[in-house]
Amino acid sequence: MTSAVDAVDTEDTIDVVVVGAGPTGLLLAGDLAAAGLSVTLVERRPRTAANLTRAFAVHARTLELLDARGLADALVSTGRRIDRVRPFGGMALSLQRLSTRYPFVLITPQYETEKLLERRALSTGVDIRYDCELIGLSQDRDTVTLDLRTANGTGTGTGTGTGTGTGTGTGTATSPHPGSGTRTTLHARHAIGADGVRSTVRTALGLPFPGQAVVRSMILADVRLTRPPEDLLAVNGNADAFGFLVPFGDGWYRAIGWHRDGRAQDTDPVGLDELRAILHTALGTDHGMHDPRWISRFHSDERQVPHYRSGRVFLAGDAAHVHSPAGGLGMNTGLQDAANLSWKLAAVLHGRTPDPEALLDSYHRERHPVGRLVLRISGALVRAVMATGPVRRTARSLGAAVLPRIGPARDRALGLVSGIGISYPPPPGTRRPAGRRAPDLALEPGPHGQRLYEALRSGGFVLVTPPGRATPPGAPLTHVHWRTGRRTTRSARARTARTACVLVRPDGYVAWSAPRATDAELTAAVAAWLLPAATPGRTAGPAQKA
Repeated sequence: MTSAVDAVDTEDTIDVVVVGAGPTGLLLAGDLAAAGLSVTLVERRPRTAANLTRAFAVHARTLELLDARGLADALVSTGRRIDRVRPFGGMALSLQRLSTRYPFVLITPQYETEKLLERRALSTGVDIRYDCELIGLSQDRDTVTLDLRTANGTGTGTGTGTGTGTGTGTGTATSPHPGSGTRTTLHARHAIGADGVRSTVRTALGLPFPGQAVVRSMILADVRLTRPPEDLLAVNGNADAFGFLVPFGDGWYRAIGWHRDGRAQDTDPVGLDELRAILHTALGTDHGMHDPRWISRFHSDERQVPHYRSGRVFLAGDAAHVHSPAGGLGMNTGLQDAANLSWKLAAVLHGRTPDPEALLDSYHRERHPVGRLVLRISGALVRAVMATGPVRRTARSLGAAVLPRIGPARDRALGLVSGIGISYPPPPGTRRPAGRRAPDLALEPGPHGQRLYEALRSGGFVLVTPPGRATPPGAPLTHVHWRTGRRTTRSARARTARTACVLVRPDGYVAWSAPRATDAELTAAVAAWLLPAATPGRTAGPAQKA
């Protein structure tokens, strides 16, 4: 009997295959291709499939990472800025205290982020294959082998950038076109699973995804309002329900509602009247909600994979961690996973790092604790929303009223939620501020711009020194200088800071710094991260199973 699946085609070895064309996968693919690597991005969803987007908040640290790619301003133009929040009717919490170029939360649909990242990925040469599913994955010492099935008549594409990046949940997932299609085998030096909560890559690796469901029968919708709320953000929870409304800026509002008595399954029908009733209970009004463009019921889990790396395969975004939507942290955490991993993988594949295995292992070492922290933060927020009993609800209201008054606690909370306060352990032999986020330093105007995050658009390390310092010989980095002049040296502290030498990683974190450094010390610090010249074709050493 003749099979309906065509003969297997085998292609040449690719540097990296990314599975999942959501925001995390698109950023990874674009970064790796921009670094000169061959990249194929695989997405099971058809190119023309409608997107049910859940993410809508872009936090300050994510905007900084997009700024380092020249993308932030374009995304900011698509949405609304929220610069203060008033949790549970408490005092307003101002985001203007954040020390960043972006002291606000940007509210924009996830598809706007995806469209922007897809355009960049295509412009850098990424081979995007929609309607293409992963049906098998294996790896050995040198190569990852991926078996794919593509619907007939499809292949590489110039899609609309509206993918969700979700996987199929099993290692032998059911095809969207059962019994037909072209089967292809890809060989890659590395692979990344960014294919969502039901990650096929994670399942194929045999990695567990421990955790639990924390919120059931929550309703999401995009709606129009007859009577918009006075505050830009309307949010409240009481003994019976939780309601949330936020504008996209184009007349549409994202509405979220949850009722304590809700027992419906995700697949049960949902209507606008049910959401209206929930918001009326939580907010005192439904604000004249009407004309939903989509409405959906879902549940929320808290889960995290124990290992972000397994040999030559990595997990990122929702494939590695998932949590409640409280705080709008999910997409942001995934994009920051991508920014951490992409430069490390590029450095290894280009032979630019002294210790390839240690650098690849540092992805899990740095990002797994951040994922665990995000689970705790979002979990605390959602449990505050779901607080039962007068004592717990009173404690929640008291916390919302007191937090804005306690400076250190307020600033730490803002830093963690915005991502500005996230840091990594300093590398061995270094000390703080190594591992911390680098602020957008003012630089002497030159070909790489006038700010640090403009200089980071080169895609590599950036060395900031006082004027007149020589670039370490053969170092593949961008060398810039502190801005001089009265406006930037008004204080003794500022003048002292500008005698420092700072090496900044491609993801905008400090690799090394010293108040003053000799040429030999500067050369040694750079050599700890970068080989003096690239060795074409060099790759990581033996990849061990995690």
